[in-house]
Amino acid sequence: MKAQGAGKTQERFRRVLSPIARRLWNIEVSGLERLPSDGPAILCPNHISFLDSAFLMLVASRNISFIGKSEYMDSWKTKFLFPIMGMIPIDRSGGDKSQGALDVARRVLDRGELFGIFPEGTRSRDGSLYKGRTGAARLATSIGCPIFPVGIVGTDRIQPPGARAPRLSGRCSITIGRPIEPERYSSEGEPHRVWRSMMDEIMFEIRELTGQTYRNVYAGSTSESEEVTIGAVAHVQDPTHPLLRPAELISEGQGSSHQ
Repeated sequence: MKAQGAGKTQERFRRVLSPIARRLWNIEVSGLERLPSDGPAILCPNHISFLDSAFLMLVASRNISFIGKSEYMDSWKTKFLFPIMGMIPIDRSGGDKSQGALDVARRVLDRGELFGIFPEGTRSRDGSLYKGRTGAARLATSIGCPIFPVGIVGTDRIQPPGARAPRLSGRCSITIGRPIEPERYSSEGEPHRVWRSMMDEIMFEIRELTGQTYRNVYAGSTSESEEVTIGAVAHVQDPTHPLLRPAELISEGQGSSHQ
């Protein structure tokens, strides 16, 4: 694969475009101090707008390489710009094609850099938060690096899914959550159980940051949303943690709606 992650171009764009973006839009940011100043880490944001990765890259203090759909490589508008900005194209048909993008992501993390991936796999069309896929957990356990849940609110009002361009005003927020360390899952045993447990916790942390309704199916699934159940939460030691509060386990139609 040609894409190797973010570099000097993203740094230059951030210096130029970040002040402009902050004048056009009221972007509230919190939790950036939680990100390490060096070393590898994975960021897992919810995905409600085309702007999500762009805004996160603009407000961060370090470069972030992001997974993006390979269809962007089919358009002359994005096929050159997005890769030099740090996008790693992924073929969402799965199998070996998807594995290639994760191999590049692993090299990014091996270099001690930040890597971003939308665990839902695609934008939410209805504002709900969907079940997370396990790619981020696989990378984190392989590299031994933390995962930071990221909650994004309001970008879907600035540029809703399907809109060709953003509104030149509006307000949004980006919140970096507490790190989730793979070491805490070392006693879980079977790898798929580890990955699934990690992603369940990550998605519930994102829900806490955004207030979205959680639907326990993958985005784009035609099946109805199931009642949220978490089968392995023994790794959470704090009894006040939201994963251990039954009232926080919501099903479709319950819980806070997306703001």
